[in-house]
Amino acid sequence: MRVDLPQLNLIALPDIPMIRPGDDLAAIIAESLAAAEIALDPRDVLVITSKLVSKAEGRFVNLATVTPSEQAIEVGAQTNKDPRLVELILRESTGISRQRAEVLIVRHRLGFTLANAGIDHSNVGPDGEDWVLLLPEDPDRSARQLRAALAERLGVAPGVIISDSHGRPFRVGTVGVAIGLAGIPALSDMRGATDLFGRTLRVTVTGLADEIAAAAGLLSGQGAEGRPVVLVRGLSLPDVEASAAELVRPPELDLYR
Repeated sequence: MRVDLPQLNLIALPDIPMIRPGDDLAAIIAESLAAAEIALDPRDVLVITSKLVSKAEGRFVNLATVTPSEQAIEVGAQTNKDPRLVELILRESTGISRQRAEVLIVRHRLGFTLANAGIDHSNVGPDGEDWVLLLPEDPDRSARQLRAALAERLGVAPGVIISDSHGRPFRVGTVGVAIGLAGIPALSDMRGATDLFGRTLRVTVTGLADEIAAAAGLLSGQGAEGRPVVLVRGLSLPDVEASAAELVRPPELDLYR
């Protein structure tokens, strides 16, 4: 194959262990890179699942310690969900977007809209059904801290994306999205550029970080794959200060809210 052809490489980093609160993710990722004989390039982007970050940050909650409010009890009855889980969902949210049996869609305190405020039972651990995992407190901050720690340890500061799996309105199936990022743009604003026929693009803005997160999701998976860190190589993106909040459409511009 010609080496001058545009290409993008996705590499699932090996030997990432089960993460516990307080674990040093930068050290673990550095060891994985060394085991795979991969030298980081400043243009690389590391996509890390939110679950990995949440575990390291100790975002576990035992439902046995949660006392549901009256609202949580009512919503739990309407949605057939554990009211203790509903209580955590409400605490992590600013409002309910949609609800029906088995479904509770909320606007998360970080701005995005998703099911169950991103609170998850899967791959949390072997200690029983009562343990759940919340999303990171501040995924952008987590991404910045991890990037800085990798730069200090390896001398290279890659782009970093914290990814999560979200459902989509009007589409079936979940896809990876960026909920935190550092060192790369959130969006690619193509307005003012031209198409193949010289027409000026007037509205095209791509969700760049979401596209990268979705691509990485092909390797990281959502089940028992055990590949929570994916290196994306082949992009050439500017090193900028950005936030995953830029990917959230403001409520006043959302025609379906």
